[in-house]
Amino acid sequence: MGKFFGTDGVRGVANVELTPELAYRVGRAGAYVLTKQTNHAAKIIVGMDTRISGDMLEAALTAGICSVGAHVVSLGVVPTPAVAHLVRKYEADAGVVISASHNPVQDNGIKFFNSQGFKLRDDIELEIEEYMTNKWENIPRPSGDAVGAREVCANAVEDYVDFLISTTDIKLDGIKIAIDCANGATYKAAPLALKKLGADVSAIHTQPDGLNINLNCGSTHIDSLAGYVKKSGADIGLAFDGDGDRCLAVDGSGEFVDGDVIMAVCGSYLKECGRLKNDTIVATVMSNLGLFQMGEREHINIERTKVGDRYVLECLLEKGDCFGGEQSGHIIFFDYNTTGDGILTAIQLITTLKKTGRTLAEAKGIMEVLPQVLVNARVDNKRKNEYLSNETIRGEIEKLEAKFAGDGRVLIRPSGTEPIVRVMIEGRDRSVIKKEAERLARLIEGLLS
Repeated sequence: MGKFFGTDGVRGVANVELTPELAYRVGRAGAYVLTKQTNHAAKIIVGMDTRISGDMLEAALTAGICSVGAHVVSLGVVPTPAVAHLVRKYEADAGVVISASHNPVQDNGIKFFNSQGFKLRDDIELEIEEYMTNKWENIPRPSGDAVGAREVCANAVEDYVDFLISTTDIKLDGIKIAIDCANGATYKAAPLALKKLGADVSAIHTQPDGLNINLNCGSTHIDSLAGYVKKSGADIGLAFDGDGDRCLAVDGSGEFVDGDVIMAVCGSYLKECGRLKNDTIVATVMSNLGLFQMGEREHINIERTKVGDRYVLECLLEKGDCFGGEQSGHIIFFDYNTTGDGILTAIQLITTLKKTGRTLAEAKGIMEVLPQVLVNARVDNKRKNEYLSNETIRGEIEKLEAKFAGDGRVLIRPSGTEPIVRVMIEGRDRSVIKKEAERLARLIEGLLS
């Protein structure tokens, strides 16, 4: 990736790494690159999550956008997938989201969508970086009535909810649903959409204060929802992350259901209905072996991509498929939206359950989940790719691969946004794979810190 853009936009600690000055430069260069070919006054929509730093960064970003003559439509707090949808509905030239997704409150990020609702290609991000650095003085500075202006859109949440409701043809009456909104961007849209569909909804973590986003709640802390489901007697629980592009679930007994299982349940139903294009689900190398075993049994092809929703989307576009995602709950229903959409995933999952007459506890039996242990090794961010060339680390990986061959696997992956190397081992004996994963992670930390 480039100097500023990582795997999911520009990320960093707000006001330390991702400063207002940097946000201004990103907004100015990004708006110029994305709108320089337009023959009209460009319009860029901007949404954000609930982080306290969002207002600061939005102000700086907006100044940069307006400085090149583009107009800003501020959506306020909306989920990331809402921006991907609304950039098309509002016929905007680009969309921007200010969010660090599931990361803690001190982090924030800026990511762009083009006019079709897709995240930017690498070459476009590199062009923006070129203008941020070497071609900064080449960006025009209009004056007078050519300067951009900002307006506030009051209907963004409602328009997004209307879209979500349109993706199902049934009512959800009689279903008791518990949701965890992570004190994040879904805190208005998720309860509203599910209630409008007729569900009996109870919601937790819907009181954002700027500091509590993802704090012991949401899809990264599923135990909170699991306990609430058991206490409330809900039929199903659904957890979103801070920016609303992920959805994970728990069944009526509080048992965890991850993105792989959700894909197995929804994908098999789509195939049954003749709506799974090419009979294919696009997953990643991190997906559980059980998903691939399900695919063989149900005659569904499971494509494997690198980890990251951008790679899932690239595969969907390249192969002409319509459905895929990640174990983390970042799932793309490409017939409806161009990115992972947590609330959309929730609605499609519940629609599948209602149409098949099954509970989630019953439906999840389509896939056997093999034990999978993930341990993070915290390393020097500049050295996190050195595991590939370090002979000691490579030797240990080879030994483990030989040990688990045929009945498990080892996957090592550096984080795209954090100073972390993720060690994943999958097998049948959880105690064994946990011990080996922790041992390998500590080895990596010792050598690469």
